Amino acid sequence: MKLSECRTSLSAIKKTSTNPGKMINRSILKSGYLLLYTMSFIAMQAAAQDSVSMAQMIGLPAHPRLLLKADEEKNIRTQLQVSPVWQNVQQTILTECERLLTQPPVERIQIGRRLLDKSRTCLQRTFFLSYAYRMSGDKRYAERAKLELLQVCGFSDWNPSHFLDVAEMTLAVALGYDWLFDLLDDSERQWIKNALVEKGILPSFDPAYNWFLTSNHNWNQVCNAGMVFGALAIAEDDPKLALKVVNRAIRTVKLAMKAYGPDGAYPEGYAYWDYGTSFNVLLINCLEKAFSSDFALTSIPGFLNTAYFLENMTGPTGTCFNWGDSKLTANLNPAMFWFAQKQSDPSLLWVEKQFLEAELYKSMSQDRLLPALILWGSATNMGAIKPPDNLCWRGQGENPVCLMRTSWTDPQALYVGFKAGSPQVNHAHMDVGSFVVEANGVRWASDLGMQDYESLESKGIALWGQTQDAQRWTIKRLNNYVHNTWTFSGSLQRVDGYAKIERYSGNPDRLFAIADLSSLYSDQVQSVWRGIAIRSRSNVLVRDEIQNKEQVTVMRWTMLTSCNVDLTQSGPELEIEGKKLRLIGRGPIPITWQTWSTEPTTDYDADNTGTVLVGFEYEARPGEKVSFQVLFVPEGTQGDFEDFPLSAWR
Repeated sequence: MKLSECRTSLSAIKKTSTNPGKMINRSILKSGYLLLYTMSFIAMQAAAQDSVSMAQMIGLPAHPRLLLKADEEKNIRTQLQVSPVWQNVQQTILTECERLLTQPPVERIQIGRRLLDKSRTCLQRTFFLSYAYRMSGDKRYAERAKLELLQVCGFSDWNPSHFLDVAEMTLAVALGYDWLFDLLDDSERQWIKNALVEKGILPSFDPAYNWFLTSNHNWNQVCNAGMVFGALAIAEDDPKLALKVVNRAIRTVKLAMKAYGPDGAYPEGYAYWDYGTSFNVLLINCLEKAFSSDFALTSIPGFLNTAYFLENMTGPTGTCFNWGDSKLTANLNPAMFWFAQKQSDPSLLWVEKQFLEAELYKSMSQDRLLPALILWGSATNMGAIKPPDNLCWRGQGENPVCLMRTSWTDPQALYVGFKAGSPQVNHAHMDVGSFVVEANGVRWASDLGMQDYESLESKGIALWGQTQDAQRWTIKRLNNYVHNTWTFSGSLQRVDGYAKIERYSGNPDRLFAIADLSSLYSDQVQSVWRGIAIRSRSNVLVRDEIQNKEQVTVMRWTMLTSCNVDLTQSGPELEIEGKKLRLIGRGPIPITWQTWSTEPTTDYDADNTGTVLVGFEYEARPGEKVSFQVLFVPEGTQGDFEDFPLSAWR
């Protein structure tokens, strides 16, 4: 009996006990109280426990039990009836499902070392079609989803050597199996169950493949999520195996979740937040639906606050601060609706609301997690979503950031994203000290972002080395030569270096952040400090203070832009689509501005057409202390230099 049912029963007992015509034995009433106490104790124990018991595993609800339990479709249908926005999101899913009806099932075609593309295709198809069936009752969708399941379960394997492929395929098959359970015959169920166990779950116990269990990044989150879905799908047939998988996941996913501490800054950047965090939420939501407990995972410091990180990573232009292995595009994120509910903070959805109003979901028909947007978001009161109060968000951790803006509602607002951290973090670049700047609806200071992995691996590039001499750092987009930071005498940033945000201000009239970058250049100069400020809501100032070692050092300040650059006598003038911004520099001697090409210099670097580097060089004497200031002055505003050092920024 559920606790709510117990309370209802006890209420009935109490009512009848006060009716002389329906007197009951006091022992029954006492038993009711005892039952309520027992059920309450069990519920509290479940909330506090950090692992699943065999009794809980055996007592799982019937299929469907993953993400959307039996009859929960009714709530969603009710919510859709009063919300045209969510009706349109669902129509996007249904339209895609109509297209899928005519598509052949996915084939096992491996690209390089990955089958991941096919796993994701299967997940998109299974999630969309199964959702469409459950919401509409149209069996055409179920039959097409079944074809997909039976096809991939016949693959020779799901490519365990790249275990993300197995994880996403296992999740896809588990979800389809669970949601379509009543439409599968015995032989189909057996075929799918065997594949889930043999091609999905059992390889995760092979030491040759399960290194993800000790990792602290997205592999841990995605792979554990896939295994939990697979385990819970077949739990009634092998509860011991399911228990082992689920408790292993609860124990080991904490390694990756600790990386959100202390404030919620996700070390791998925007794109991998979308990946790792979304699957982490899938895992937790799956546990909550099955066991009415998250097993204290959401209490890990920084995890629930990471939604503030993602919201602030999107600028007024609607694009993200794309440092590390990330693309520029920002997108609707289903997990944000889950976080907003957990935090009881609708303002977390301010950016998501803008994306919904812009009908961004219409371009997401290939997004494999789009149905989760409705599962987690359709109950949202859109009218309660107001802009956040704070204009500045800072997060420390492995890759600290400070994200500042002058307004949440003005698309012409100033925005600065400033990054500290280390190149040694998973998917990191040599971009410590880098920044982006937006004003008047334009991103003036940019980042090239990621390069497609297969384009590098297919040419024999060892992409994943993290030592100082790793081939990774010969890739143009990844080293510090084309980022908005310093390069000294042509040297690379130190892989073992690390910078945090030393100080910052959330004062709307003077937003700023300061970082000590010295350890990133420890073999090149004595010290490097950088501060970035939005002043008087009108201009941006970048100030650098550098102490040279006892040697001559050529110091190069660079900034990447996708705008046209005109080197005028008073400094660079950036222009795009009729909008302009001036850069004004001050140093120990008058600054001579110049530009550098971003064209590839190897046969493996990506094409960087439409971008250029602008900056300056200075030859520092041995032991010299120097400071530089660069003003970003948007058209129609004014800006002056400051005379006080970073130590005086308060």
